[in-house]
Amino acid sequence: MDENTKRPFLRIRIVFGDAEMIGPGKAELLERIERTGSIAAAGREMSMSYKRAWQLIGTLNAMFRDPLVDSTRGGPGGGGAVLTEAGRTVLDLYRAFEAEAAAGGAARLDEMRSMLRDIPKEK
Repeated sequence: MDENTKRPFLRIRIVFGDAEMIGPGKAELLERIERTGSIAAAGREMSMSYKRAWQLIGTLNAMFRDPLVDSTRGGPGGGGAVLTEAGRTVLDLYRAFEAEAAAGGAARLDEMRSMLRDIPKEK
C-alpha cells in the first residue's frame, strides 16, 4: 500500500498551562486504568515505568479541581485504581474533541495527503 493512501490522523494535545496538558498518552493511560483497574498494569501495557505512570496520574489529579483517578494501596486484598466521575468526564470530553477536530479537518487533511510525494518502499 502506498504511504499516501493511509488515512492521516491527528494527535491532539490540549495545553492549559506550562505543565498542565492532556494528550493522547494521558488519555490512553486513563482508558487502560479504567479497563485494568490498576495504574501499574496500565503503565506496563504502555511500556511505561510504574513511577512514570504514577507521575502522570499525579499531574492529572493536580490539574483538575477534582481528581481523575482514585487509587488504593496494595496489601492483602491488593490495591487498585478507578476513574472518578471527573476522570470519565475529562476522558470523554478529550475523545469527543479529538473526533470533532478530525471530522472538521478531514477535507484539509485529505488535500494535504494528496500533495505528499510518492516514495518507493525501497528508499
